[in-house]
Order: sequence, then C-alpha cells, then structure tokens
Amino acid sequence: MNKEAFLCELREELFGLPQEDIDERISFYREMIDDRIEDGIPEEDAIAEIGTVESVKKQIMSEIPLARLVKEKVKPKRRLRVWEIVLLVLGSPVWIPLVIAAAAVIFAVYASIWALVVSAYAADLSLAAGVIAAFAGIGQFLKAGNPAGALFSFGAGVACAGLAILLFFACAWITKAVLKLSGRILFTTKSAFVGKEA
Repeated sequence: MNKEAFLCELREELFGLPQEDIDERISFYREMIDDRIEDGIPEEDAIAEIGTVESVKKQIMSEIPLARLVKEKVKPKRRLRVWEIVLLVLGSPVWIPLVIAAAAVIFAVYASIWALVVSAYAADLSLAAGVIAAFAGIGQFLKAGNPAGALFSFGAGVACAGLAILLFFACAWITKAVLKLSGRILFTTKSAFVGKEA
C-alpha cells in the first residue's frame, strides 16, 4: 500500500470525527511517513512500520475524549424549528427520566462488575490473613501440648497460602479482563459516534 492509499483509507475510517482532528491526524501520519522515507526506508515498509489502518484508527480513537465526540455529534447542523423546540419541551417529562434511568442502569451494571472484582480481592486478603492466623496458632497448640492441633493448624495455613496465591492470580486476570472490556466498550461507544454516514 502506498502513502496516498493509506492516508485516503485512514481519512475514510475517521469520517465522523471533527474535521480539524481528521486533518491534524492525516498531516501527522503524512509527515511520519515522509520522515521515514527520507531516512531511506521504502514507502511500503514505512507504512508497514506504522501499522494497519485499523490499528491507527484505534490509537486515534483512544486519544480523543468521548465528550468531544458526543458534542460534535449532537451539535445541530441547522437551527431548530419552533415546533421541534415545543416537542422537546413537551416530551421532556418522558425523555429526561428515560435518559437518567438508562445512565443509572449502565452505571449500576458497571459498578456491580467492579464490586465483584473488589470482593474477590477481599476474599484473597482474608485468605492471606488466615495464613498468618494459622501459623500463629501452631505456637499456641504446641504450648498447650497439642501436636495434632499444631499439625492441623500448619495444614490449614499451607492450604490458605495456596488458595491465596491462586486467587491472587485469578483476581489479577479478572482485573485485566474487566479493564480490557471497559476499553472495548469505550472504543465501541466512540465508534458509534464516529460511524460512517450515508
């Protein structure tokens, strides 16, 4: 793929972003490719080093705030007519609570997912505390002359330690998965605002 084809495809993928952002990004990548060509890298290789159009689009979308995309999308292309304003005002007792309810449901689901992650870390912390308590109990059982209790306490401590380590890795994996899911949801939301128009 040559430079012009790459930049043309990138411009098409970014359609829906504010025009000044598109122009800024296109000129940035044009300059980046030109700099690499000046350094002696063939044009196709310079473009391959930058990445695919899709990966560049993801990078650009991650840098642009969602609020800016929403503002650009909802900005009216023309002035509202009187009857449209009247409908908005008369319909506000219906659509405002619906928007608030939808936002509350989305926030509640997201908060619930993170509450599960925090709960898993709390369980892991309690297992770690169980290890300390079990090993402290060994000394108490030995003082009392109960070697069977000390052996049981040692076994419980080792079991808690194993479970705590296992749960820690599970918690770390779950946290990464939730963060990745959050990133995908944000990217999908941004893409919906930038989506191609007919």
